[in-house]
Amino acid sequence: MAKVVAVIASTHHPFYYRASTATGDDRPPFADEWTAKILAFRETLSRANPDVLVMVGSDHFHQLWLDNMPQFLVGKAPFYDANWHNEEREFGLPRMLLRGQEDLSTHILRNGLDAGFDLAFSNELRIDHSITCPIITLRPEADLPIVPIYTNIFAPPLPQPKRFVQLGQTIRELVEAWPSDLRVAVVGTGHLSLELGGPRQFGPHGPDPAFDERAVGWIANGDLDGALAEVTLDSLHAPGNATHGFMDFMLMMGVAGAGVKADYVDSLDLFHTMEAYFTWYPNGAPGV
Repeated sequence: MAKVVAVIASTHHPFYYRASTATGDDRPPFADEWTAKILAFRETLSRANPDVLVMVGSDHFHQLWLDNMPQFLVGKAPFYDANWHNEEREFGLPRMLLRGQEDLSTHILRNGLDAGFDLAFSNELRIDHSITCPIITLRPEADLPIVPIYTNIFAPPLPQPKRFVQLGQTIRELVEAWPSDLRVAVVGTGHLSLELGGPRQFGPHGPDPAFDERAVGWIANGDLDGALAEVTLDSLHAPGNATHGFMDFMLMMGVAGAGVKADYVDSLDLFHTMEAYFTWYPNGAPGV
């Protein structure tokens, strides 16, 4: 059976690529510290030596729109185009072509349906920065096949937070039941407190530092009970109008397991948002 060699959760700031590649007067003052943190974070994936990446993210109304909004969708294609034109223009993100792992996609889809998740699928999915930015930060070679899984964190009605946790638990079970000897890393990306287009969008830190501190604690300690006791669809409006992306972090806590502390935790208080990076090694840290 396949082995989950790493579970990784991170934010997905689309400005990182431009900031880290800028030179001279164009290089922002925070770029060096940010790059150093990303290089250390990247090593946590490299150490696990995965063969396949299961990538959990959320489409930013690029391909999925109000005419057809699945709650949970599995990509099932041989290749995935990225990024979208506005992401190239606004963030300087490069165009990418990522190889898919169709066998694992099919396995997750079929067995996920049988496990009680009515998963949608797409054979023509084009992916955006919620998946490509973690690839840029964690595996810039973009040489590993992927299984993209999209969640709906933007268009109400949204699934309840507990459903995200349950999907994470199911993804872990399905990957470990895949009849393969390949090594799989599950990489998911979400938000801490975040405001888009509102009065708290730009500041010295995220719109709700108190929420961010609690959220990092929940994730780092695998405190699913604490998170589920406080996080609701209504409560997530208070830390910022885009904070529902935190439910993707809760999904990754489900993958890692309740009560399982992260092996690696780091963060960076950046302008208007806190970046955060977590890694779990289900079979123990490689080389230890």
